[in-house]
Amino acid sequence: MVDDDFLAGFMDDYFVECEEHLATIRRLLLAMDARAGEQLVDPQALAELFRSFHSIKGISGMVELREAEMLAHHMESYLRALRQREVQLTVAGIDALIRGVDTLEQSIAARRDGIEQPSIEQSVRQLAAVVPAEGAASSASLTPAPVGSAQPSWRVTFTPSAGLLARGINVDSVRARLRDAGSIVDATPKVTPEGIVFEFLLAGNIAAGTAADWAADGIQAHPIAPPAPPVESIESGPSEPAARVASSHVVRVDLTKLDDVMRMIGDLVISRARLDGALAGAEASLPSSIWRAVQENTQTIERQLRDLREGVMRLRLVPVGEIFRRMPFVVRDLAKETGRKVRLDLRGQETEIDKFLIERMMDPVLHLVRNAVSHGFESAAERVAHGKPAEGTLVLSAASVGEAVVLEIADDGRGIDAAAIASRARTLGFPLPDGPLDAATLLEVLCAPGFSTRDESDRASGRGVGMAVVKTTVEELNGTMTLQSVPGEGTRFVIELPLTLSITDALIAHVGDRVFAVPQAAVREVVEIAPDAIRRIEGHEIAPFRGGTLPIVRLARVFGVHERARRALHVFVVGSGVEAVGVAVDRIAGQREIVVRGMADALIKVDGVSGATDLGDGRVVLILDLAAIARRSRFPTPAGRVRGAALESAT
Repeated sequence: MVDDDFLAGFMDDYFVECEEHLATIRRLLLAMDARAGEQLVDPQALAELFRSFHSIKGISGMVELREAEMLAHHMESYLRALRQREVQLTVAGIDALIRGVDTLEQSIAARRDGIEQPSIEQSVRQLAAVVPAEGAASSASLTPAPVGSAQPSWRVTFTPSAGLLARGINVDSVRARLRDAGSIVDATPKVTPEGIVFEFLLAGNIAAGTAADWAADGIQAHPIAPPAPPVESIESGPSEPAARVASSHVVRVDLTKLDDVMRMIGDLVISRARLDGALAGAEASLPSSIWRAVQENTQTIERQLRDLREGVMRLRLVPVGEIFRRMPFVVRDLAKETGRKVRLDLRGQETEIDKFLIERMMDPVLHLVRNAVSHGFESAAERVAHGKPAEGTLVLSAASVGEAVVLEIADDGRGIDAAAIASRARTLGFPLPDGPLDAATLLEVLCAPGFSTRDESDRASGRGVGMAVVKTTVEELNGTMTLQSVPGEGTRFVIELPLTLSITDALIAHVGDRVFAVPQAAVREVVEIAPDAIRRIEGHEIAPFRGGTLPIVRLARVFGVHERARRALHVFVVGSGVEAVGVAVDRIAGQREIVVRGMADALIKVDGVSGATDLGDGRVVLILDLAAIARRSRFPTPAGRVRGAALESAT
């Protein structure tokens, strides 16, 4: 019988390989979109596109996902017509390919999620319409046409086994060998009492010695009479050897396995901390020479453990371009729908961030991009009337800043009308202070659940639609989001996220008899302020800071802890510019590497506390979210009332 684990692993490989091919397809289609209508199309781009669609078609046939197989075939047909110059690349052709890719992705995702397959009829007809020779047949029947004119000359079967997999011989490597020998005409998996057998029909030549060598690897090749002449195939192009060399140095690892490794490293960090505590108690009873040797060894272990942690973290890091690569098609579709002209500028796509954060931030960035195109930009006529270029610019950028990654979504559109937002919020029952809204309060209003600038929804409604999801997701990831907007000039959202959420460097703070951990990445700087330098104004404390004033929040009062009198307060500075807030503690004991344990239970989650950790002595220490504490204290009246009113209106 077929091993269920083997089938599950095979399907995992199928989904991963499809995603890789789809990423390549999106990149190439974006480049081709700019050249629609030209007589000549980049032959290398066509070849790479054809190769990706052909691969998806082949492996989709293996897993019997006929919808994806059909779609990939029809897109192959259009690309073949382009290669042979039977048709010209047009806007309609690009639209058909983009719609087809969207449907193809939906079909594969439906198979992965175990839900009903989407209809491919509209995409197939749109593709058939741009290939006149196939239009009638394709629109009348949604069954795939023959793969090509090549006739198979060899029947090749591959029987996988655990031993072969251990040697690195799998379906992918077998397919690569066959592509070297010719063109794969068909590929079909068959279930036998011994397991799965993969049967390939190959158009090409296989030398007798090669066939004998393959037999030792579970590959049986039998000629089909009459033998067909060698077929020139796109799979045997000059770029294929480079792809094979690259793939031999790549190992796909499930993210959950890396999570397990990170948990084990976290346990090691805690054990090392406990060892440090035990050794500190033994210092007095050890000779100085032995104590120095013990210290050197513990310091060496600490460095090695840090190197191990950073090495595993690097394995989890992927380019932020995984988020950005989907956005050009979103911008293109929305710009066409709204009649606006928008140019997308992508910067810092090579910046790396944790894979988990990539998956969580995909939807928030999508919300911000859709809102910018739908609501942020003026029409071309309005822009020209205001002295702007007819084409608007949307900038998506990413950069590493210390132990954090900063994402920016900025447009040069009309900006946010704070007065209109305030009026709309008051109409909806949100209590706001008199006077203009500052940036932080404006962001709180936009992100309040239930707030929207439009009465009717569409594909991408006003700034408020989805903004609550954006801010909630960012905060759950221990990140921060700020807003900068100038009427008539544009809007900029800045999201700052930690590189990873598992293990981090933290500052250990004492408040009364309590100990707290503060992630170092959340702190701009640490200053010491004398108590007599603090002044009290309208119920709030401020202190002089860099030529201005700094609002002070005493952590002891936030948590109701007894505050000890000290010569000076240690203050964490959170935020920058006018948004800066100082969070005061009794003293900062030092820096430690901590393991972050999140609080997922909604019944125990507290605003201002992001998790807990163990410093090695067995006590649970809370990890503080200084941004949340500063946000609540910096704007106690408007932001607090806005959130309260939002929750009330949402329920």
